[in-house]
Parts: sequence; structure tokens; C-alpha cells
Amino acid sequence: MNSMPLWKRVIILVICTWGIVAAAPNLNYTNIERHNDARAAVEASGGMVTPEQAADLALWPNYLPSSLVNLGLDLRGGAHLLAEVRVEDVYKARMDALWPEVRDALRDKRDVVGNVRRQPSPDGTLRVAISEAAGMATAMEAVRGLASPVVSLTGVGQNDIDISAQGLDIVIQLSQAERAATDDRTIQQSLEIVRRRVDEVGTREPTIQRQGADRILIQVPGIGSAAELKALIGTTAKLTFNPVIGRTTDAGASPGPRNLLLPSMDERGTYYIVEETPVVTGEELVDAQPAFDQNNRPAVNFRFNPQGARKFGDYTAANIGAPFAIVLDSEVISAPVIQSHIPGGSGIITGSFTVEDSTELAILLRAGALPAELTFLEERTVGPELGQDSIDAGKTAALIAMGAVVFFMIACYGLFGAFATVALGINVALLFGALSTIGGTLTLPGIAGIVLTIGMAVDANVLVFERIREELRNAKTPGRAVQLGYEKAMSAIIDANITTFITATVLFAVGSGPVRGFAITLGIGIITSVFTALFVTRVLVEVWLNWRRPKTIIV
Repeated sequence: MNSMPLWKRVIILVICTWGIVAAAPNLNYTNIERHNDARAAVEASGGMVTPEQAADLALWPNYLPSSLVNLGLDLRGGAHLLAEVRVEDVYKARMDALWPEVRDALRDKRDVVGNVRRQPSPDGTLRVAISEAAGMATAMEAVRGLASPVVSLTGVGQNDIDISAQGLDIVIQLSQAERAATDDRTIQQSLEIVRRRVDEVGTREPTIQRQGADRILIQVPGIGSAAELKALIGTTAKLTFNPVIGRTTDAGASPGPRNLLLPSMDERGTYYIVEETPVVTGEELVDAQPAFDQNNRPAVNFRFNPQGARKFGDYTAANIGAPFAIVLDSEVISAPVIQSHIPGGSGIITGSFTVEDSTELAILLRAGALPAELTFLEERTVGPELGQDSIDAGKTAALIAMGAVVFFMIACYGLFGAFATVALGINVALLFGALSTIGGTLTLPGIAGIVLTIGMAVDANVLVFERIREELRNAKTPGRAVQLGYEKAMSAIIDANITTFITATVLFAVGSGPVRGFAITLGIGIITSVFTALFVTRVLVEVWLNWRRPKTIIV
């Protein structure tokens, strides 16, 4: 028998040792989790260590791996939401923002087109009336000059707006190509903003992904309830700066066309009439931080990007002495009078805030405003007790499966079955070590994948051992029979596992959520089981043969 080279044995030993060491922290999950949280908090604070953090850091040596398999929603407990993004809101916002540009473009041609007025129209449509029919061609040409190319691969060569004439009205809508591009951008932006809001509160390993054309799946382990998650995500924190037209105490007052009647946040019973089109929006904010005003009351400092700073500065310079409203989620926080030009794009929001209110507002503003409203179609809360029950049930299933496999292998193949059992334990360690290292999330279907892997892991050993039996029946020596058994079984083992791995890859590529969790554990399990069956068991068998040098073996 040609023994495996020493360098191969060393590599196999190193891989097995790494798997066991990397998987070990999961045996002491709670303490290692506390250790990791304390280390992250210390790093975030620049090295400041509290006594509680020092105690948590002492729970595990820093020189050892401390990565854990993240527990999914069904194991840790938490909240599950399925939200639909109302992309139609963005169409309306685009048309509202386009109106000042159309008005300015036609204002320079008023001697030809006459008076320009915005007409009532459905959301997502901008209808502009001119008074001179002879100037329609000139007006159409001026408005077409506002069109821009669609920024998408599928919309190359097309404009972002469609313009048509109906009598004395110019009707402007987003083109189909621009609507498709806008939908995609809106979903991606909503995904990013939701992810940033969830990350701000320090939750662990949330699942936030697109589902279908206009839906977002949000799963956050460890959070108290779906209602709590909805409160965090559903708050739009839409900040705008609007010109003030008037102030009233009449809740039923008519604000007039293209205006809004908004309540005051601080003054009960007071309402402001503001222009619907804002001067600057929260989308142009680049930073927001909790602070204190000159009277030592909680407030929020904010800063605009260069474009927002320019618009804010130009407006304040042109409207000194006029009030403007700071509007948050359709409520006027304050309506100060512009005392002077405010350059630089920085300012402060004051109001009846507590420290917690100002901190929460800063988080929401910093995360950005959702581009469109989210409608929650499905919500579910998984309690931590139910998650622990799932873990216990999965652990029981895995132990029963492993016990049954161990009993079968030893009963059928004796000592060689014991070797396969040792390899099976190393296989499970490698699987958990790999999941811990890549930061994989373990779900209930993932546990099913592990249990399936345990059952499939010994398939390769069965093929090898049966081959060895055939060679022994052909009067081969023990060493030669073992060598031929592994060589002849290898191609069948690799072919069989490649087909299963292809299936796991397809499941991961086209599936989502639980399906992906199952595919990940199955795919990693296939790789580790082939490794342990072809290499780990062979090393164990060779070491035993070289030590005992038996004349015959029973397989």
C-alpha cells in the first residue's frame, strides 16, 4: 500500500484542527456573544473599557477565534415584515419638483406663450396651461429642453419625460423607460435606507432583501416585536423647508391651490399654510447629530450637501424677514423668521424635544427619508422562547440522526465504521467552523440541511468500504485492498456529490430566505463530507494499518 505523503497528512491535520477550533465558540454561545459585543463596543468607543465590558471580555481569550454562527429569526426570535413600496409616490414627487423648472422655462417666453398656470391633474402627471394658442410650439420646445436621457441600461437613447399637447394644456409624464428605472432606483434606495435604519439600532444579522417587483422582506432577529420594527422602519422622517404663506387657528381653513395646511408640533391648535413645493428636502442632508441649543435644550444639528446648501443659501438671501417652516412628517417643528443670509448649508432644529427624541430624530434623518411609503402586507413576531424550542428540537434531531448513523456504521463495518464515525464528528465541526468563519446565518431549514448532511456524509464511506470488501474477496492484501478501494470509489463519490452540489447552488441562486439557508448548509456540508470521507478516514485507516499491520481485516 502506498501511504499518503507526509505533507498531505499535515494539511489534513491543519484543516481538521482549524475546523474544531473555529467551531468551538458555538459550544459556549451566550458567553462568546457577550464577549464579542463587549469587544465591538470597546472598539467603537476608541478603547474605553467599562467594568462590565472588562468582565465580558474575560469570558474568552482574544487570541482564539470568536466568530459565531448567527442565529436566524426562527431560532433567536424577532420580527418579520413584508412591505410593499408605493413607487407611485415618487412619480408625484418628480412632477412636483419639475413644476418650478417648467414655470421658469416658460417665463422667459411669456410674450409668446402668454400666462402660465399649473392645472389640477392626477398624481404623477403635470398639466400646465398657457393662454396663447400660437405659442404652443414654442412652449413645447422649451419644455422638451428640460428632458434628460434615462439613466439605465434598458433606457438608452430615451428621454425621462413624455410631453404632449391637449388644447392649450401641456401634459408632462414620466416615460415608460424612466418609470421602470425609477421603480428600480426607488426599491434599491428603500432597501438601503431600511438597512441603515435597522443597523443604527445595533440589531444582529438582519435579513433585508428585495422580493418580487416592489416588495421588501425584512427579518430582524432579537427585536421585541413586529410593531417595534414597523415604528422604526415606517417612520419616514421626511424633513422639508417650506415657504410660509400664513398662520391660522382654523383647522378647516382652505390653504389654497398647491399649498398645505400643517399643524404646529409645539403650539397646539396652531396651523401653518405653507407652499407644497419645498425649498430644500431632507434628501439633501448629509449629516444630522443630536445637540443642544443656546438655551441648553435638546436639538438636532444638520448639514446639507453642496447642492442643498446653495439652494438654502440662495433662498435665505432672497427672503430676509420672511418666515419659513421646518416640516417633519407633515408637522411644523418651527417657523423662524429669516434674520440674515445663511451660507454654508448648516443649521439647527429646535423644538420640544427630550434627549431621546433628538437622538432618535438624528438617527432617522441621518438614515434618510424613505423615497416612497411602505405598506406592510405581512407581519409576524417570533418569541425567543419559540426560537429556543426550535434550537432544542433541531439539536435533538441532529443527535438522534448522528446516533442512528453511528450505530448503523459500526454494526455494518465494525472498526472501519468507528473510523467513519470519527470523521463524521470532524465533518460537523468543519461545517460549523465554516459557517462561523463566513458569518453564515443558521435557520431552522439550515438545521435540516445539517441533519441531511449527517445522513449523507457516510454515503462516501459506504462506497469505499464496499469497494474494499470486493478487493478483499479478490484475495488482495489488506493494504492493497484499502488503496484500491479508495481509488476506485473516488470517481463515483465525486460525481454523486457534484450533482447534489449543483442542486444546492441552484437553490441558493433562485431561492430566498429559508431556501437559501438550507442550500448554504447543504452545499458546505457536501464539501466537508467529501473531504472527511476521502481524506480523513483514509488517514485514520492508514495509521491503524501501519501500526497493527494485520494479516486480514474485516470490513
